Parts: sequence; structure tokens; C-alpha cells
Amino acid sequence: QVQLVESGGDSVQAGGSLSLSCVVSGSGISGIHMAWYRQRPGKEREWVARISSGRNTYYADFVEGRFSISRDNAKDTVGLQMSRLEPEDTAVYYCNQYPPWSSYWGQGTQVTVSS
Repeated sequence: QVQLVESGGDSVQAGGSLSLSCVVSGSGISGIHMAWYRQRPGKEREWVARISSGRNTYYADFVEGRFSISRDNAKDTVGLQMSRLEPEDTAVYYCNQYPPWSSYWGQGTQVTVSS
């Protein structure tokens, strides 16, 4: 069974940095387009960044220039490096494929940015 486990979330001050990790078990990710999503309090889940199997990257406008997505196919891991964090970045962050597969949503990891 495929399982995605996110980690690395923490509480940081505005302007700080944080690195998230998503470890995928049950299936290799080498040929899969992967992505990060987030859900802010009271809002719907939204796409944040994605990375193709060929390592082409794409970002939502609200994180462009601040976040960087990466992948390590050998470790079946997807990373998200976040910098210049803003209070609006406070959310539960999830990884999944792109487009997302509903059955794969995990617990996510909480990122809290204080002003």
C-alpha cells in the first residue's frame, strides 16, 4: 500500500526558513510527478509546488522565489525548502502526486509562522 509521510513542520518566526520532507513507501516515485500542497486554516487545500519525473519544477505564485521543491528518487523522498516564511504560510503541508490521488493524502505536517 502506498503511504506518504510528511515531516519537518515546526513553529518559526516570520522571515525564517524550514525544510519539509515527504517519504513515500509502497511505491517508487522515479516516474511520478510529485507535488506539495497545503491547507491554511479555514481554507481549501491548495497546490504549492510540483516537480516532474524529469525534475522540471513549477510553483504557485504565492511561493515563487521563496520555496524550492526537490526529489531524491533513490530514497523515494520529496523535499520542500521554504525561506522568507510569512504568517500566511501557516498551514498543514501535504505531499502527493500531481494531479493528487485522493487515497494518498496523509496526515501532513504543521507549519506555523508567527509575526
